[in-house]
Amino acid sequence: MFSQMDFSWLNASAMHLMGRGMLVSLQITATAIAAGIVLGTLIALMRLSAMKPLRAAAVLYVTMFRSVPLVMVLLWFFLIVPQLLQALFDLSPSTDLRFTSALIAFALFESAYYSEIIRAGIQSVSTGQLNAAYALGMTYPQAMLMVILPQAFRNMLPLFLTQGIILFQDTSLVYVIALSDFFGQTYGIGLRNGDIVETLFFVGAVYFAICYSASLFARHCRHRKA
Repeated sequence: MFSQMDFSWLNASAMHLMGRGMLVSLQITATAIAAGIVLGTLIALMRLSAMKPLRAAAVLYVTMFRSVPLVMVLLWFFLIVPQLLQALFDLSPSTDLRFTSALIAFALFESAYYSEIIRAGIQSVSTGQLNAAYALGMTYPQAMLMVILPQAFRNMLPLFLTQGIILFQDTSLVYVIALSDFFGQTYGIGLRNGDIVETLFFVGAVYFAICYSASLFARHCRHRKA
C-alpha cells in the first residue's frame, strides 16, 4: 500500500500553503493557551471565593462550556462575533472575521478547562503555606499571588502541556467555519490534486510527530517534578 502512494504533490507550493495553515493552528493554540490560563485563573479564584455569587457565576460558566461540543461553540461565535464587531466598530459586512471569532471561541472554551486544572492546582498546595503567608502579614491576594499560585503553576505544568496538546489537535475543527488551518490547507491540496489518501496520511504523521514529542516533554516535566 505504501509503495503505491504518490507524494509528488509535496512540492514548494504545497509546503508554502501548509506552512500558512500551520501558522494559523499555532496562533490559535498559543492565544487560547495564554487567554485560557489568564481567564482560567480568574474563574478558579471565583470558584474558591467565599462569595456565593462569584462561585455561582464561575460554576455556571464552567458547566456551560464543558457541557457543549467545541464545534458548536465555534459555530456560535462564528455567527455572533462578526455581527457584534461590525456593529461596534462599523466594519464592512465583507470583512473576514473568521479568525477572530475562532480565537475568541477557543479562548473562552479552553478557559473553562484550564480553570478546573488551576483550581485543582491551588487546592493541591498545603494550607500551611497560606497560614505562613498570613503569619508574615500578607493579605489574601498577596498570599495567593506570591505564595500559592507560583507553587500551583509549578505543579500544574504537565497538565498545562497535556491540555495544550489536546487544544492543538482541536484546532482542526475550524474547518466548520471555513478557516484554513494546517489540516484544512492540506486536505484542500489533496482535493485539488486527487491525492486524499496521501495528504491524510501526511497530515496524520505531522500531528503525531508534534503531539507525541510534546507528550514526551510533558512526561519529562511530570517525572522531574516528582
